[in-house]
Amino acid sequence: MDQLHITGIRAYGYTGALPEENVLGQWFEVDLTLWLDLTLAGKSDALADTHNYVYVVQAVQQLMRESRFQLIERLADAIATTVLTSDARLHQVKVRLIKLTPPIPDFSGQIAVEIVRQKD
Repeated sequence: MDQLHITGIRAYGYTGALPEENVLGQWFEVDLTLWLDLTLAGKSDALADTHNYVYVVQAVQQLMRESRFQLIERLADAIATTVLTSDARLHQVKVRLIKLTPPIPDFSGQIAVEIVRQKD
């Protein structure tokens, strides 16, 4: 199965377990891997034969901006569901959601969750 990678999708959102995260917000970044058959697109060179990744980028940014979940795991699952339902040709999606500046004292790293979902 072929893969389409979309990386570095960023948006400012309000997901977090702390009340401050829901009010002040923070930056999130998403990397996606989409599994689908790209054989036809490789032969036809037609936009209609591949996945509309512009839609995916905009939909993921909108979810990150507008969702107010406590857990990044929940946001990642919402992203996976949105992406999988965006195109009947998609078989599976991997979502890597990164909280770029988690509010943890004396910690300058990042927190990430990675999930894989597939159509039933």
